[in-house]
Amino acid sequence: MPTQAEKAAAFRAIHQRPGAFLIPNPWDAGTARLLTHLGFEALATTSAGAAFAAGLPDNRLERDAALAHVAAVVSATELPVSADLENGFGDAPEAAAESIRLAAAAGAVGGSIEDMSRAEGRPIYARELAADRIRAAAEAARALPFPFILTARAENYLAGRRDLRDTIERLQAYQDAGAGVLYAPGLTTREEIGEVVRSVDRPVNVVMGLNSTTFTMAGLAALGVRRVSVGSTLARAAFGAFLRAARELRDRGTFGFAEEAVNFREINALLETPR
Repeated sequence: MPTQAEKAAAFRAIHQRPGAFLIPNPWDAGTARLLTHLGFEALATTSAGAAFAAGLPDNRLERDAALAHVAAVVSATELPVSADLENGFGDAPEAAAESIRLAAAAGAVGGSIEDMSRAEGRPIYARELAADRIRAAAEAARALPFPFILTARAENYLAGRRDLRDTIERLQAYQDAGAGVLYAPGLTTREEIGEVVRSVDRPVNVVMGLNSTTFTMAGLAALGVRRVSVGSTLARAAFGAFLRAARELRDRGTFGFAEEAVNFREINALLETPR
């Protein structure tokens, strides 16, 4: 098992090389192990997927539970893990900084902080406060004994504010505040993604599966995207299959869903294989 410092160095190297790479999002230890066996190079947690697995809506996991989830994923894989830390579990810059320190203590070598609050309606923080939060998180990351990659998220599009100019200006402010990766979830067109990439000088993460499924890794790499995640999409795909199967049982009393289930021996063998 590599050390945390070795994982951190590997994670940084992936971001520094040319081209785009995938960073899929497991929602528990089992899916982290399966993604590891499939040959991915790094993983990122998903706050929504973790909440769904705990029987909660998104944004209902408190920091202790979220960090326990991060630790469980880290313990299940030798891959670098980036932690979805939502808004840092507090409005103040100090809360974002503390979440970075705690995520590192849980074994993560990267983490994301977003600029949407947990208040009713989930408003976007004022730009100055949002930048201060990223600055504090970046200072906490730099104080760690290994390179921790901080991802700053501009949540305008997820909040229904399709304002590309403000989104770009926010990402530029977060870049100046010390973020290592920039991320604006919800972009849906080549033009939007390309404009974001051209407007900053840090690696850009995009998420696939929220809106558009027409992009390819080759197409995203051609736009200059460095990192591609899928957020809660894998979790929602699994829960979608579960709900279809359960509804077939309830409504039709049939068992056709079993034809699409993973073979028992296959998944058992994968999970028995040493990491």
